[in-house]
Amino acid sequence: MSIPQSGGGPIESFAQLAEFMESGCKPKADWRIGTEHEKFGWLTDTRQPLPYDGARSISALFAGLQAQFGWEPVREGDNVIGLTRNGANISLEPGGQFELSGAAFAGLRETEAELRQHLDEVRALAEPLGIRFMGIGAAPEWRHEDMPVMPKGRYRLMTDYMGKVGTHGTQMMYRTSTVQVNLDYASEADMVKKMRVALALQPVATALFASSPFFEGKLNGHKSWRSRIWRGLDDSRTGMLPFAFDEGFGFQRYVDWVLDVPMYFVYRDGRYINALGQSFRDFLKGELPALPGEKPTLSDWADHMTTVFPEARVKRYIEMRGADCGDFAHIVALPAFWVGLIYDQTVLDAAWDLVKGLDAETREGLRVAASVEGLAGQAGGVRIADLARAAVALSQAGLAGRGLGEERYLAPLVEAVETGLTQADRWLSQYRGAWGGDLAPIYEAASL
Repeated sequence: MSIPQSGGGPIESFAQLAEFMESGCKPKADWRIGTEHEKFGWLTDTRQPLPYDGARSISALFAGLQAQFGWEPVREGDNVIGLTRNGANISLEPGGQFELSGAAFAGLRETEAELRQHLDEVRALAEPLGIRFMGIGAAPEWRHEDMPVMPKGRYRLMTDYMGKVGTHGTQMMYRTSTVQVNLDYASEADMVKKMRVALALQPVATALFASSPFFEGKLNGHKSWRSRIWRGLDDSRTGMLPFAFDEGFGFQRYVDWVLDVPMYFVYRDGRYINALGQSFRDFLKGELPALPGEKPTLSDWADHMTTVFPEARVKRYIEMRGADCGDFAHIVALPAFWVGLIYDQTVLDAAWDLVKGLDAETREGLRVAASVEGLAGQAGGVRIADLARAAVALSQAGLAGRGLGEERYLAPLVEAVETGLTQADRWLSQYRGAWGGDLAPIYEAASL
């Protein structure tokens, strides 16, 4: 999840909220690729999650990354809760998921190199301590009470609130991991088309990257339990955003939706102030109960924008949020898939032609079917396997048009559409076969 935002002055007019998003518009020559992935740390002798403190811990890894590899600490109070270096950040999810928010690059080769360097650095420190990391969409065995709690005020507030607004919120926070990519837009119209394609094809990404068929030590009946969790979290801030397909959708309409999402917090002087369930609209009028008489800054608005979690999210770029984390090849394949689809205008237009006939009911049906059945799912007469095959082919064309040889990063997705098998399918086959119903081998199988 996001670290506190900074650099925004006072909000003096309502128009600044949409202008904040508009300020992200960039010419195509300046479009970049920012990849983020989360992974679970585990202790090799006990298969328990990695704690925050101790000789074998997140704190120990953070100290080593600072001392040996030049990362700088990000603190909350007395605790190091993240690291930064050269435009990249390492941060912590609520259950200790180790997240790399990569720097913004022009090409996928740089993304691959950054990921390889990061994993090499982490392994150099972790393996002597008996620590490994795994790329998987949901913790396969751990229960809520097994999870460490990270020392971040934002997460304490969210944990208390999640149980009041949904059924799966704390599962999302503590026991899921994702990979996502942040991509640019040139204009409001460009954002609209990219956002619509992104939302309509997130079920395809969910299916292609499904890697979470196990939860709490057993089969969960889904190929992507992580995706199922998001459907039981908080309807006010998640989902497929049907209004994004309405005539007139743009920056202002998205702002209106975000304003109606209840707040979590306000960040002031290094601490999180409880504003759970309160209204940013009231904040704009100086009537926020948590800070009576005070009006927000653009940093407050940027923070609030990080507390909405639709399948694709707009800030000053678009975040693709529908995929489970997976192995090295799948982590790189995720940005490749979306870059190929939306960074070439001809391909973007073709992708829109592919999905523009889908209605809201079908899009939501595909979202559900992808989480349950993966590539075998269907809704409204549309087969996810067919949609995935067409989308991957379009992505290949888009990457080929860049002339950088990046099509190779789609290899695991090409294999998936050819065989119909995802990471989840392969693990299920092993679980029912060679593993004999024992989940111990998943830790090694999913290790990064």
